[in-house]
Amino acid sequence: MMDFFANNLAQSLFVIGLILLVIEVTVLGFSTFVLFFVGLAAMATGALLFMGILPTNLLNALSSTAVLTLLAALLLWRPLKRMQSHVSTKKARSEFTDHQFVLKEAVSPTLSPKHHYSGVEWALVSEEYIEAGTKVEVIEAEVGKLHIRAISPS
Repeated sequence: MMDFFANNLAQSLFVIGLILLVIEVTVLGFSTFVLFFVGLAAMATGALLFMGILPTNLLNALSSTAVLTLLAALLLWRPLKRMQSHVSTKKARSEFTDHQFVLKEAVSPTLSPKHHYSGVEWALVSEEYIEAGTKVEVIEAEVGKLHIRAISPS
């Protein structure tokens, strides 16, 4: 196995770099950047070895990967952190939003009756008083709670 790696160092580094990038993006959700930097450096080192710019030996490969990892981290850290900080504040829509039903009991900021929906008992939450018998819609869902509002009669 080590013979294969040594004889195909450029290709092996490129594949290892690609695997690290895939793990960083798909498994870790691009949250740490560490594997991203090492993956980029391994792929770049593999390319440099393949083109003959670097002599093909393990010491050069490891040294180049280390230096390129450091350079990638120094150059890309701030832009990537800035990209991560731009998070959308828009609430995600769920399968429960826009669900409409008629209240069996009154709801208010102090009254949170239960409503059975989709096999679960939900606490109903409203910022205002809504009488029993009023048609309402779900505007937001969180764990165990459905936030509702009255639907204006048309």
